[in-house]
Amino acid sequence: MTSRAATRPLGTVTRGTTNPNRLRRMDRWIAATHGAELRRAADPVAVDLGYGAAPWTAVELLHRLRTVAPRARVVGVEIEPARVAAALPYERAGLVFRHGGFEIPIPQRPLLVRAANVLRQYDEGEVAAVWHRLCGRLAPADPATGARGGLLVEGTCDEIGRRHVWVALGPEGPRTVTFATRLGSLERPSDLAERLPKALIHRNVPGEPVHAFLRDFDRAWAAAAPYASYGARQRWMRAVRDLTADWPVADGPVRWRQGEVTVRWEALAPRG
Repeated sequence: MTSRAATRPLGTVTRGTTNPNRLRRMDRWIAATHGAELRRAADPVAVDLGYGAAPWTAVELLHRLRTVAPRARVVGVEIEPARVAAALPYERAGLVFRHGGFEIPIPQRPLLVRAANVLRQYDEGEVAAVWHRLCGRLAPADPATGARGGLLVEGTCDEIGRRHVWVALGPEGPRTVTFATRLGSLERPSDLAERLPKALIHRNVPGEPVHAFLRDFDRAWAAAAPYASYGARQRWMRAVRDLTADWPVADGPVRWRQGEVTVRWEALAPRG
């Protein structure tokens, strides 16, 4: 007989804070960069892990994914049973809710796991094990077809989604870090430091790569001040273009125009 302890979901209950449209920047990035993988899959399943006290983010994820992958399905997973019960009336074709945690209680290997504002309350030392477990649940890469496999997107944003930083991981581990913001609300790029994911937020100190990156970004932003007369978007794009001289920026002007910049993980990874 299976013990109750053996079936208990992995993880701890989060605060559950959520708001409609809070994760729009992350969702749009996922649709743009991972849409091809979702379209080519026979059963493109995405997981909204730790969606919170209300199911808005899972509902929105389904809508945004289906703009690029019409067969996409979303499973909202929450460790708090009462939140799952409250979400059940919002189920529809392609959207269901399940009780669970980091074990991800579905039979399929998902092509996407989105974990936004979930690890904020955890200790930095716990992050690597959680990443390893979640990456192990992703759909594997297939060299024969060129498929890169599933994607874990884990990060943090403010309450209304103006500022957001996330790490994208494949089955092999971390790939990139993306900084995204509403440009009109930004005084300087280092304002995003308060939204660094748990793996990086305590590393924003001298001697760490993420600190050096934000320092250089602020300098590039200051140097691009003359472009402010054309708007914050043009200033951001010029600053990011200047960053590419010293940092491995992994995207281009199409994403920069959205108030984003994506950098290879190995350039920002914590030392030691």
